[in-house]
Amino acid sequence: MNDPRQKPDPSQKLGATSGTTHFGFRDVPTGEKQKLVGQVFSSVARNYDLMNDLMSMGIHRVWKRYFVGTCQVKRGDRVLDLAGGTGDIALLLRDRVGDTGSIVLGDINGAMLRTGRDRMTDMGKVAGFEYVQMNAEKLPFPDGSFDLVTIAFGLRNVTDKDAALREMHRVLKVGGQARVLEFSEVKAEWFKPIYDFHSFQVLPRLGKLFANDADSYQYLAESIRKHPPQDELKSMMQAAGFGRCDYRNLSAGIVAIHTGYKV
Repeated sequence: MNDPRQKPDPSQKLGATSGTTHFGFRDVPTGEKQKLVGQVFSSVARNYDLMNDLMSMGIHRVWKRYFVGTCQVKRGDRVLDLAGGTGDIALLLRDRVGDTGSIVLGDINGAMLRTGRDRMTDMGKVAGFEYVQMNAEKLPFPDGSFDLVTIAFGLRNVTDKDAALREMHRVLKVGGQARVLEFSEVKAEWFKPIYDFHSFQVLPRLGKLFANDADSYQYLAESIRKHPPQDELKSMMQAAGFGRCDYRNLSAGIVAIHTGYKV
């Protein structure tokens, strides 16, 4: 059985340039990962907020508020929120950019995008939002289109993370900021066994109980362990062209916020 705390294999990070990549702890042909990830998120789309509550015991709401509250963004800015899901980040950003700003909510998965759009519509939040189904590895925007690009709990599911980071850099304006909120590597040794037990024993059972989908929740737990840890992701952002790269751990490194600028 795979060690749930195993480090990512650097040879599998390039995705599009190698024959296989990881899907959780499984090695799969690179071309199949996008379809497999799509099946997971189509399955959990209607229970996505519940999923996040189960994975983080509700703390994800605090992480997201801190993530948005510390973004470099002002009224009138144009923002791209990648892997926008059910719109949590976009909704929080809306107050920051004001009536003169705009937010593009992008997601590769149509079911997730529809869930976010319907949620905003039901809340009466219509003005200032645009919804685009897109692949983070090939963004359909000209160079220098956005003041801020965010991606929350989505980068670990991208097949070619390096390509996605390069695209985030490309579509930013000079001086613009990129922000990545993602599950990362827990730093407190005493907490790791507890975290592993919750991830691999509790979470799939909760997924089965509340969403009748243990396998998708198992994948999501595995995908966290395969995601590049803090310093490695910082180096990847630097290699993609970002300057002034840094990160901040939250909750002992359960998640980290990475920041980079187009200089």
